[in-house]
Amino acid sequence: MLVMPHVAHLTAPNPSLMTGKGTNTYIVGTGDLAVIDPGPDDDAHIAAIQEAIASLGGQPVLILVTHSHLDHLPGAFSLARRLGVPIAAYAPILGVDVHLRHDQRLTIGGHPLRALHTPGHAADHLCFLLEDDAVLFSGDLIVGEGTVVIGRDGELDQYLDSLRALLPLNLQRILPGHGPPIDEPRRKIEEYIAHRLDRERQILAAVEAGATTPLEIVEEVYAEIDPRLYPVAAQTVEAHLRKLAREGRVLPYQEGGSTKYEVRSTDGG
Repeated sequence: MLVMPHVAHLTAPNPSLMTGKGTNTYIVGTGDLAVIDPGPDDDAHIAAIQEAIASLGGQPVLILVTHSHLDHLPGAFSLARRLGVPIAAYAPILGVDVHLRHDQRLTIGGHPLRALHTPGHAADHLCFLLEDDAVLFSGDLIVGEGTVVIGRDGELDQYLDSLRALLPLNLQRILPGHGPPIDEPRRKIEEYIAHRLDRERQILAAVEAGATTPLEIVEEVYAEIDPRLYPVAAQTVEAHLRKLAREGRVLPYQEGGSTKYEVRSTDGG
Protein backbone atom coordinates (compact mmCIF):
# COMPACT_ATOMS: atom_id res chain seq x y z
CA MET A 1 0.00 0.00 0.00
CA LEU A 2 2.86 2.43 0.78
CA VAL A 3 4.58 3.90 -2.28
CA MET A 4 6.88 6.04 -0.11
CA PRO A 5 7.13 6.58 3.66
CA HIS A 6 4.36 9.19 3.86
CA VAL A 7 2.25 8.25 0.82
CA ALA A 8 -0.16 5.31 0.63
CA HIS A 9 -1.91 4.12 -2.51
CA LEU A 10 -5.18 2.36 -3.35
CA THR A 11 -6.79 1.68 -6.74
CA ALA A 12 -10.53 2.10 -7.19
CA PRO A 13 -12.40 -0.88 -8.72
CA ASN A 14 -13.36 1.01 -11.88
CA PRO A 15 -11.20 -0.55 -14.63
CA SER A 16 -12.08 0.34 -18.22
CA LEU A 17 -10.58 1.27 -21.56
CA MET A 18 -10.38 4.85 -20.28
CA THR A 19 -9.24 4.27 -16.69
CA GLY A 20 -6.83 1.36 -17.10
CA LYS A 21 -6.83 -0.74 -13.92
CA GLY A 22 -8.76 1.98 -12.11
CA THR A 23 -8.41 5.40 -10.53
CA ASN A 24 -5.48 5.82 -8.14
CA THR A 25 -6.25 7.23 -4.70
CA TYR A 26 -3.40 8.50 -2.55
CA ILE A 27 -3.24 9.20 1.20
CA VAL A 28 -0.55 11.75 2.08
CA GLY A 29 0.95 12.95 5.33
CA THR A 30 2.28 12.01 8.75
CA GLY A 31 -0.24 12.27 11.56
CA ASP A 32 -2.56 14.63 9.72
CA LEU A 33 -3.57 13.05 6.41
CA ALA A 34 -5.02 14.23 3.09
CA VAL A 35 -6.76 11.95 0.58
CA ILE A 36 -6.11 12.75 -3.09
CA ASP A 37 -8.76 11.68 -5.63
CA PRO A 38 -11.20 9.36 -3.83
CA GLY A 39 -12.40 8.40 -7.31
CA PRO A 40 -15.90 7.19 -8.20
CA ASP A 41 -18.71 6.96 -5.66
CA ASP A 42 -18.07 3.29 -4.88
CA ASP A 43 -18.99 2.09 -1.37
CA ALA A 44 -16.31 -0.61 -1.29
CA HIS A 45 -13.57 1.81 -2.32
CA ILE A 46 -14.69 4.48 0.15
CA ALA A 47 -14.63 1.84 2.90
CA ALA A 48 -11.14 0.75 1.78
CA ILE A 49 -9.92 4.35 2.06
CA GLN A 50 -11.29 4.55 5.60
CA GLU A 51 -9.59 1.27 6.51
CA ALA A 52 -6.30 2.51 5.06
CA ILE A 53 -6.53 5.71 7.09
CA ALA A 54 -7.15 3.67 10.24
CA SER A 55 -4.19 1.40 9.52
CA LEU A 56 -1.93 4.41 9.06
CA GLY A 57 -2.93 5.67 12.49
CA GLY A 58 -3.44 9.24 11.30
CA GLN A 59 -6.16 11.85 11.37
CA PRO A 60 -7.81 12.81 8.06
CA VAL A 61 -7.99 16.58 7.66
CA LEU A 62 -8.63 17.23 3.95
CA ILE A 63 -9.74 15.67 0.68
CA LEU A 64 -7.98 16.94 -2.46
CA VAL A 65 -9.39 16.50 -5.97
CA THR A 66 -7.35 16.91 -9.15
CA HIS A 67 -10.37 17.57 -11.40
CA SER A 68 -14.10 17.12 -11.72
CA HIS A 69 -14.32 14.12 -14.06
CA LEU A 70 -16.55 11.26 -12.91
CA ASP A 71 -13.70 8.84 -12.22
CA HIS A 72 -12.02 11.28 -9.79
CA LEU A 73 -14.52 13.54 -8.01
CA PRO A 74 -17.79 11.84 -6.93
CA GLY A 75 -16.26 9.66 -4.21
CA ALA A 76 -15.00 12.81 -2.51
CA PHE A 77 -18.52 13.77 -1.46
CA SER A 78 -19.27 10.39 0.11
CA LEU A 79 -15.88 10.27 1.83
CA ALA A 80 -16.29 13.82 3.15
CA ARG A 81 -19.63 12.90 4.74
CA ARG A 82 -18.10 9.85 6.41
CA LEU A 83 -14.95 11.58 7.64
CA GLY A 84 -16.37 15.03 8.38
CA VAL A 85 -13.53 16.81 6.53
CA PRO A 86 -13.60 19.45 3.78
CA ILE A 87 -13.00 18.93 0.05
CA ALA A 88 -10.47 21.16 -1.73
CA ALA A 89 -10.28 21.59 -5.51
CA TYR A 90 -9.77 24.24 -8.14
CA ALA A 91 -12.06 27.24 -7.83
CA PRO A 92 -14.57 26.50 -10.64
CA ILE A 93 -15.65 23.13 -9.17
CA LEU A 94 -19.01 23.44 -7.44
CA GLY A 95 -19.80 21.68 -4.20
CA VAL A 96 -16.31 21.82 -2.72
CA ASP A 97 -15.44 23.56 0.52
CA VAL A 98 -12.01 25.01 -0.23
CA HIS A 99 -11.28 26.67 -3.60
CA LEU A 100 -7.59 26.36 -4.38
CA ARG A 101 -5.59 28.78 -6.51
CA HIS A 102 -2.61 28.11 -8.74
CA ASP A 103 0.61 27.94 -6.71
CA GLN A 104 -1.27 27.81 -3.41
CA ARG A 105 0.73 26.09 -0.68
CA LEU A 106 -0.67 23.70 1.92
CA THR A 107 0.99 21.74 4.71
CA ILE A 108 -0.27 18.21 5.31
CA GLY A 109 1.14 16.39 8.33
CA GLY A 110 4.33 18.42 8.16
CA HIS A 111 4.79 17.98 4.42
CA PRO A 112 4.52 21.04 2.15
CA LEU A 113 2.19 20.47 -0.78
CA ARG A 114 1.67 22.94 -3.63
CA ALA A 115 -1.38 23.11 -5.89
CA LEU A 116 -0.58 23.71 -9.56
CA HIS A 117 -3.32 24.64 -12.02
CA THR A 118 -2.58 22.48 -15.07
CA PRO A 119 -5.44 22.82 -17.55
CA GLY A 120 -5.59 20.90 -20.82
CA HIS A 121 -7.08 17.51 -20.04
CA ALA A 122 -9.74 19.47 -18.15
CA ALA A 123 -10.16 23.17 -17.52
CA ASP A 124 -10.24 22.71 -13.74
CA HIS A 125 -7.28 20.32 -13.50
CA LEU A 126 -4.81 20.55 -10.63
CA CYS A 127 -1.61 18.66 -9.92
CA PHE A 128 -0.22 18.52 -6.40
CA LEU A 129 3.52 18.84 -5.80
CA LEU A 130 5.01 17.26 -2.68
CA GLU A 131 7.76 19.82 -2.54
CA ASP A 132 10.36 18.27 -0.22
CA ASP A 133 10.34 15.05 -2.24
CA ALA A 134 9.88 16.60 -5.73
CA VAL A 135 6.99 14.15 -6.24
CA LEU A 136 4.00 15.14 -8.36
CA PHE A 137 0.48 13.78 -8.05
CA SER A 138 -0.38 14.30 -11.70
CA GLY A 139 -4.05 13.32 -11.89
CA ASP A 140 -4.83 12.94 -15.59
CA LEU A 141 -2.25 15.39 -16.87
CA ILE A 142 0.12 12.42 -17.17
CA VAL A 143 -0.79 8.76 -16.65
CA GLY A 144 1.36 5.74 -15.98
CA GLU A 145 0.54 3.92 -19.19
CA GLY A 146 -0.52 5.35 -22.55
CA THR A 147 -1.47 8.94 -23.25
CA VAL A 148 -4.21 11.35 -22.20
CA VAL A 149 -7.46 12.44 -23.85
CA ILE A 150 -7.96 16.18 -24.24
CA GLY A 151 -11.55 16.44 -23.03
CA ARG A 152 -14.30 18.70 -24.30
CA ASP A 153 -13.47 21.11 -21.46
CA GLY A 154 -9.76 21.07 -22.30
CA GLU A 155 -7.53 22.81 -24.85
CA LEU A 156 -4.41 21.45 -26.48
CA ASP A 157 -2.30 24.60 -26.26
CA GLN A 158 -3.07 24.77 -22.53
CA TYR A 159 -2.18 21.09 -22.18
CA LEU A 160 1.22 21.62 -23.81
CA ASP A 161 1.84 24.68 -21.63
CA SER A 162 0.97 22.64 -18.52
CA LEU A 163 3.41 19.89 -19.50
CA ARG A 164 6.18 22.37 -20.25
CA ALA A 165 5.63 24.09 -16.90
CA LEU A 166 6.61 20.85 -15.15
CA LEU A 167 10.09 20.67 -16.67
CA PRO A 168 11.75 23.29 -14.39
CA LEU A 169 10.48 21.46 -11.28
CA ASN A 170 13.14 18.73 -11.64
CA LEU A 171 10.69 16.08 -10.49
CA GLN A 172 11.98 12.86 -8.99
CA ARG A 173 8.76 10.88 -9.35
CA ILE A 174 5.23 11.18 -10.71
CA LEU A 175 2.31 9.43 -9.03
CA PRO A 176 -0.41 9.46 -11.71
CA GLY A 177 -4.19 9.26 -11.57
CA HIS A 178 -4.08 5.97 -13.48
CA GLY A 179 -1.36 3.39 -13.93
CA PRO A 180 1.96 2.75 -12.16
CA PRO A 181 4.39 5.34 -10.74
CA ILE A 182 6.66 7.13 -13.20
CA ASP A 183 10.28 7.08 -12.09
CA GLU A 184 11.77 9.01 -15.02
CA PRO A 185 9.58 12.13 -14.93
CA ARG A 186 11.51 14.35 -17.32
CA ARG A 187 11.72 11.64 -19.94
CA LYS A 188 7.97 10.99 -19.67
CA ILE A 189 7.09 14.70 -19.91
CA GLU A 190 9.29 15.15 -22.97
CA GLU A 191 7.74 12.02 -24.54
CA TYR A 192 4.26 13.44 -23.95
CA ILE A 193 5.15 16.77 -25.57
CA ALA A 194 6.79 15.05 -28.54
CA HIS A 195 3.81 12.72 -28.95
CA ARG A 196 1.32 15.60 -29.08
CA LEU A 197 3.41 17.51 -31.63
CA ASP A 198 3.73 14.35 -33.74
CA ARG A 199 -0.04 13.83 -33.60
CA GLU A 200 -0.47 17.43 -34.72
CA ARG A 201 1.67 16.77 -37.78
CA GLN A 202 -0.31 13.60 -38.54
CA ILE A 203 -3.65 15.40 -38.18
CA LEU A 204 -2.56 18.25 -40.41
CA ALA A 205 -1.34 15.74 -43.00
CA ALA A 206 -4.69 13.94 -42.86
CA VAL A 207 -6.55 17.21 -43.52
CA GLU A 208 -4.17 18.00 -46.39
CA ALA A 209 -4.97 14.54 -47.81
CA GLY A 210 -8.71 15.26 -47.78
CA ALA A 211 -10.06 14.23 -44.35
CA THR A 212 -12.56 16.88 -43.25
CA THR A 213 -14.16 15.64 -40.02
CA PRO A 214 -12.67 14.54 -36.67
CA LEU A 215 -13.93 10.98 -37.19
CA GLU A 216 -12.36 10.76 -40.65
CA ILE A 217 -9.10 11.95 -39.12
CA VAL A 218 -9.36 9.41 -36.28
CA GLU A 219 -9.83 6.59 -38.78
CA GLU A 220 -6.69 7.75 -40.60
CA VAL A 221 -4.42 8.68 -37.69
CA TYR A 222 -5.57 6.38 -34.87
CA ALA A 223 -5.86 3.16 -36.85
CA GLU A 224 -4.01 1.22 -34.12
CA ILE A 225 -6.51 1.87 -31.30
CA ASP A 226 -9.62 -0.07 -30.29
CA PRO A 227 -12.54 1.30 -32.35
CA ARG A 228 -14.50 1.67 -29.11
CA LEU A 229 -12.13 4.53 -28.30
CA TYR A 230 -12.84 6.42 -31.52
CA PRO A 231 -15.33 8.85 -29.89
CA VAL A 232 -12.84 9.95 -27.22
CA ALA A 233 -10.00 10.07 -29.77
CA ALA A 234 -12.24 12.40 -31.78
CA GLN A 235 -12.38 14.75 -28.77
CA THR A 236 -8.59 14.98 -28.80
CA VAL A 237 -8.58 15.50 -32.58
CA GLU A 238 -11.10 18.33 -32.14
CA ALA A 239 -8.76 19.95 -29.61
CA HIS A 240 -5.90 19.69 -32.11
CA LEU A 241 -8.09 21.21 -34.82
CA ARG A 242 -9.16 24.11 -32.59
CA LYS A 243 -5.48 24.85 -31.91
CA LEU A 244 -4.61 24.63 -35.61
CA ALA A 245 -7.55 26.91 -36.45
CA ARG A 246 -6.43 29.50 -33.88
CA GLU A 247 -2.98 29.39 -35.46
CA GLY A 248 -4.49 29.89 -38.93
CA ARG A 249 -3.26 26.54 -40.22
CA VAL A 250 -6.70 25.01 -40.87
CA LEU A 251 -10.01 26.62 -41.72
CA PRO A 252 -13.26 25.42 -40.11
CA TYR A 253 -16.44 25.62 -42.15
CA GLN A 254 -20.04 24.46 -41.80
CA GLU A 255 -21.54 21.82 -44.07
CA GLY A 256 -24.60 19.68 -43.47
CA GLY A 257 -24.99 20.97 -39.93
CA SER A 258 -21.52 19.92 -38.82
CA THR A 259 -18.12 21.57 -38.60
CA LYS A 260 -15.54 20.43 -41.12
CA TYR A 261 -11.96 21.49 -41.73
CA GLU A 262 -9.69 22.21 -44.64
CA VAL A 263 -6.13 23.45 -44.95
CA ARG A 264 -6.09 27.24 -45.07
CA SER A 265 -4.81 28.55 -48.36
CA THR A 266 -1.54 30.47 -48.18
CA ASP A 267 -1.47 31.71 -51.77
CA GLY A 268 -3.04 35.04 -50.88
CA GLY A 269 -5.88 34.48 -53.35
